[in-house]
Amino acid sequence: MTRAFLVVLDSVGCGGAPDAVDFGDAGANTLAHIAQACAAGRADLGRKGPLALPNLDALGLGAAIRLASGAATPGLDALPQGLWGAATEVSRGKDTPSGHWELAGVPVPWDWTYFPRTDPAFPPDLVAEVCRLAGTDGILGNCHASGVPIIAEHCEAHLRTGWPICYTSADSVFQIAAHEEAFGLDRLLTLCERLAPRLHAMKVGRVIARPFTGTCGDFRRTANRRDYAIEPPAPTLLDKVLAAGRMTHAVGKIGDIFSMKGIGKLHKGKSDADLFEHLVRLAAEAEPGSLTFANFVEFDSLYGHPRDVAGYARALEGFDAGLPRFLTNLRPGDLAIFTADHGNDPTWTGTEHTRERVPVLGFGLGTKAIGLRAFADVGASLASHLKVAPPDAGDSFL
Repeated sequence: MTRAFLVVLDSVGCGGAPDAVDFGDAGANTLAHIAQACAAGRADLGRKGPLALPNLDALGLGAAIRLASGAATPGLDALPQGLWGAATEVSRGKDTPSGHWELAGVPVPWDWTYFPRTDPAFPPDLVAEVCRLAGTDGILGNCHASGVPIIAEHCEAHLRTGWPICYTSADSVFQIAAHEEAFGLDRLLTLCERLAPRLHAMKVGRVIARPFTGTCGDFRRTANRRDYAIEPPAPTLLDKVLAAGRMTHAVGKIGDIFSMKGIGKLHKGKSDADLFEHLVRLAAEAEPGSLTFANFVEFDSLYGHPRDVAGYARALEGFDAGLPRFLTNLRPGDLAIFTADHGNDPTWTGTEHTRERVPVLGFGLGTKAIGLRAFADVGASLASHLKVAPPDAGDSFL
């Protein structure tokens, strides 16, 4: 039996979303704007010159960007040799769960709850519940913020009072930052786990534990982040594969995103470099008929949100340079799909995700132009490839 690999490059969008204006993102284009900045010499920190992604571009990356948005793609002009196209999301969000669930064949049927851009951002009864669960007299933050600045702002008070640092963003999230030693990692994870059902009932997508270590002048967030996501509303591609008696492998935070539904084996790491080693190994070792679903988060977390164009370009080039190690381990008949869950244009205003189409690139089935598709078509296509029952949404492009 052939195998399937679904690889999500978190936030690597390609513009062109027809409803981007509704999200304040008309014109956002993660990949095209990075390529244009590189070609113009505006992203030469730690790298130099036009964006160099020969392996992804050979599959059809540049062509996919141009199809999705019509944008110029300097340095990405190869004639596609793989399966290539772009996909449009229908779920009303530009967040991680929406994108991943829809790629796995389950669009989100509800509107997410977002906290208002007020100070404070959270209702008093929710704050009281956090305090009760944490055993504290109050919380810090209580606003929209980015993770590193809010930890810097409240670190001293956090260490002095023991109060958790709570914040949100443009996504449907409730995030809690706390020091791994002073507050306690297990205590933080327990707090988030016990709080999650209340937030999920409100249709808030995720409660995220954001542990950090170090001193206030020299702290760092650790790899012990944990997402407590609401469960998908219907069986996903992962569930369908397991139900067929096959194995599913979750690389990175896929287990968190899907609340462990449909997950056979977890493969975690402290960095995307660690996760890539898992992907290379699974290409050699994963069982016949299995599905490997991987997420590489650092494009988004380390470079998209901080609006670091050069860092984003370096990360893309590093992933592309390692890609042959993965591809050469695949077996005849295997299918690998490379895509994204949303955008996070590092040239854009603010610090949040951007509403974009995403590239859909495939290796293993020869050259095939699939055009503009829906996110859910990815899950339907992989189900067809694996010969398992498809999720409820999506049409196969195979």
